[in-house]
Amino acid sequence: MRLLPPALCSSPGRAWLGGVTPGLSVKAPMEMGSSSTEKFYRIPEGKGPHSVGCTDLMTENAVEGSFLRLYYPSCNATDNEEAPWIPDKEYYQGLSDFLNMYRVVGERLFQYYVGSVTCPAKSNAAFKPGEKYPLLVFSHGLGAFRTIYSAICIEMASQGFIVAAVEHRDESASATYYCKKRSISERQEESTSNMEKEWIYYRKLKTGEEERCLRHKQVQQRAQECIKALNLILKINSGEEVMNVLNSNFDWNSLKDSVDTSRIAVMGHSFGGATVIESLSKEIRFRCGIALDAWMLPVGDDIYQNSVQQPLLFINSEKFQWADNILKMKKLSSNDTNKKMITIKGSVHQSFPDFTFVSGGIIGRFFKLKGEIDPNEAIDISNHASLAFLQKHLSLKKDFDKWDSLVDGIGPNVIPGTNIDLSPAELE
Repeated sequence: MRLLPPALCSSPGRAWLGGVTPGLSVKAPMEMGSSSTEKFYRIPEGKGPHSVGCTDLMTENAVEGSFLRLYYPSCNATDNEEAPWIPDKEYYQGLSDFLNMYRVVGERLFQYYVGSVTCPAKSNAAFKPGEKYPLLVFSHGLGAFRTIYSAICIEMASQGFIVAAVEHRDESASATYYCKKRSISERQEESTSNMEKEWIYYRKLKTGEEERCLRHKQVQQRAQECIKALNLILKINSGEEVMNVLNSNFDWNSLKDSVDTSRIAVMGHSFGGATVIESLSKEIRFRCGIALDAWMLPVGDDIYQNSVQQPLLFINSEKFQWADNILKMKKLSSNDTNKKMITIKGSVHQSFPDFTFVSGGIIGRFFKLKGEIDPNEAIDISNHASLAFLQKHLSLKKDFDKWDSLVDGIGPNVIPGTNIDLSPAELE
């Protein structure tokens, strides 16, 4: 087994996707010392009343287009297969780059261990009509991509949200792509589609490059991509024809008049948490935001000057945060009762992405994919607090208010505010 490079193990100032390693498995042997019986690990299904479908949408034959995975309440789709979790081998290559592994090694290891993993949402299942659903735009973390927060997105969809999980093209994803038309000569040589994928991989910092400058530039692009995704879904909702350059048998016309356009929120993890803040400052149609273990370095200084008026919930892990980062959150939320912060006890930065669910206990803790808390309990706390917050600030007529206490940090394995000692930092 290959150990992580030291730079990836646990630097508090960096919002890593995390210790993604060859120890991941959807069908992994039980831990050492136990019998050889196989134990199965699986991304959790949604717990709400709706079945969940998902489909991918890409517009325009250019990098400027939108790319997202849509999770949505679906009709029961017994004939539809579950969606692949990581849909292309190039994502394994991108993860290998991000983790400083040789591509040929990383691709084989990822393919072997997680190549068969699916997410519990039916691919291209028929959309469930009959009501207007609130819309949630989701932003992934550094080194991640649109598919690996499926546990969160599926839960939200099962509870009656349409979720647009954006794949960012700012070179912060491990890998992403856009489709471009093949040349005439290429089309003649190959009897395949006239489209081909142009891949964009994670950009590492250059020698001597100042990270904050790069990340601030990226977070501004990310916010624009979130707003672009919002505009795209609302365009579809209005009945306007949208061309999906990806092959899909999903009926996008079924989404017409399905979005509650007065109830829209934005959510994200780590670098995606910073993207939430930037998006709120730029787009008033986002009525509130949820930042999961936010990495505050990319947030511009101007944002702290009362430019985020909407309610905002910070849900932090116990092990990732540090004083300077927390103080920036507090600076943003001071004297505003609609801005809340809670911390999930025993959790780590990787308690939010899906990798925590497809790794065994010893492997997961060694590579910091799991904390001391059970991953399912941690994600339930996060999801329940999010739903209660969304009900309050989107004025939803649901029963999510039964989890209101979590938003105040009251309950098992959750505390209000932070576990970080801020007194030395505040004196600086």
